[in-house]
Amino acid sequence: MLSFPPIACLALINSRSSHSNRKMTQCLKAVSRDALASLPSLKSADGSLLTPDVISESLKGKRVALYFAAGWCPMCTSFEPGLLQFRDASASSGKDVEIIYVPSDRSEADAVKRTTAMGMMSVPMGEESDELKRRFKIWAGVESSKLGTGRRSGVPALVVLDSDKGEELKFLAAESEGVKALSSWPLDDASGVW
Repeated sequence: MLSFPPIACLALINSRSSHSNRKMTQCLKAVSRDALASLPSLKSADGSLLTPDVISESLKGKRVALYFAAGWCPMCTSFEPGLLQFRDASASSGKDVEIIYVPSDRSEADAVKRTTAMGMMSVPMGEESDELKRRFKIWAGVESSKLGTGRRSGVPALVVLDSDKGEELKFLAAESEGVKALSSWPLDDASGVW
């Protein structure tokens, strides 16, 4: 398979040249390879571990965000109807989003119950979710004894990821802004489409 540097991919995407669809597809796959590698293990909504191929296929062409939340958190549970409406409205407008749940729940069973209800993939509880919380500095206050006090936000919060390396494209401060934080999601930014 051909390998294209990200800048060349952007030029290819933005040009109106006669490059074949195959080259375009190869370019897009090359761009998202690093982004996919940046993700931890993921589980389906029912709690079963997903293979890398299933994850890649599930995220293809979507805008991806990590959703930091907990079922015991009233702010999270009151935010979620608006979040799910946003996800549905985005899909209806042709701008599909995939929201990956990063749990601060009290048990794995609680996390699976939530992801099943919301139809979301999730990061396994424990080391992998804690690593993301430290990386993006988002965790529930009750986790401060384990994760420290240097957080930028509590829950709920979202981090929209870029499709190049899986880095932060936009932070959505749902804890302080509620549902209106979703209006800051850069849905039209091509660097956010996986």
